[in-house]
Amino acid sequence: MAAEKILETVDHYKSEIERLTKELTETTHEKIQAAEYGLVVLEEKLTLKQQYDELEAEYDVLKQELEQLREVVNLLKKADYC
Repeated sequence: MAAEKILETVDHYKSEIERLTKELTETTHEKIQAAEYGLVVLEEKLTLKQQYDELEAEYDVLKQELEQLREVVNLLKKADYC
C-alpha cells in the first residue's frame, strides 16, 4: 500500500516535470520569437532613420538651392528695373 502511494507520487512528479519542461520549452521558444521580432523592428527602425536623415539632407540642399534661385530672380528683377 505504501509502495503504491510512493509510485503514485513519483508518477505525479514525473508528469509535473514533463509538463513544466514542455511549458519551459514553449516559453523559451516564444521569447526567442519575440527577440527575433524585436531585432526585425529595430533593423526597420534603423533603415527608416537612415532614410529620414537622407531625405532631411536632400531637403536642406533643395532649400538652399531654392534660396539661391530666389536671389537670382531678385537680381534679375532689379536689373530689368534699372
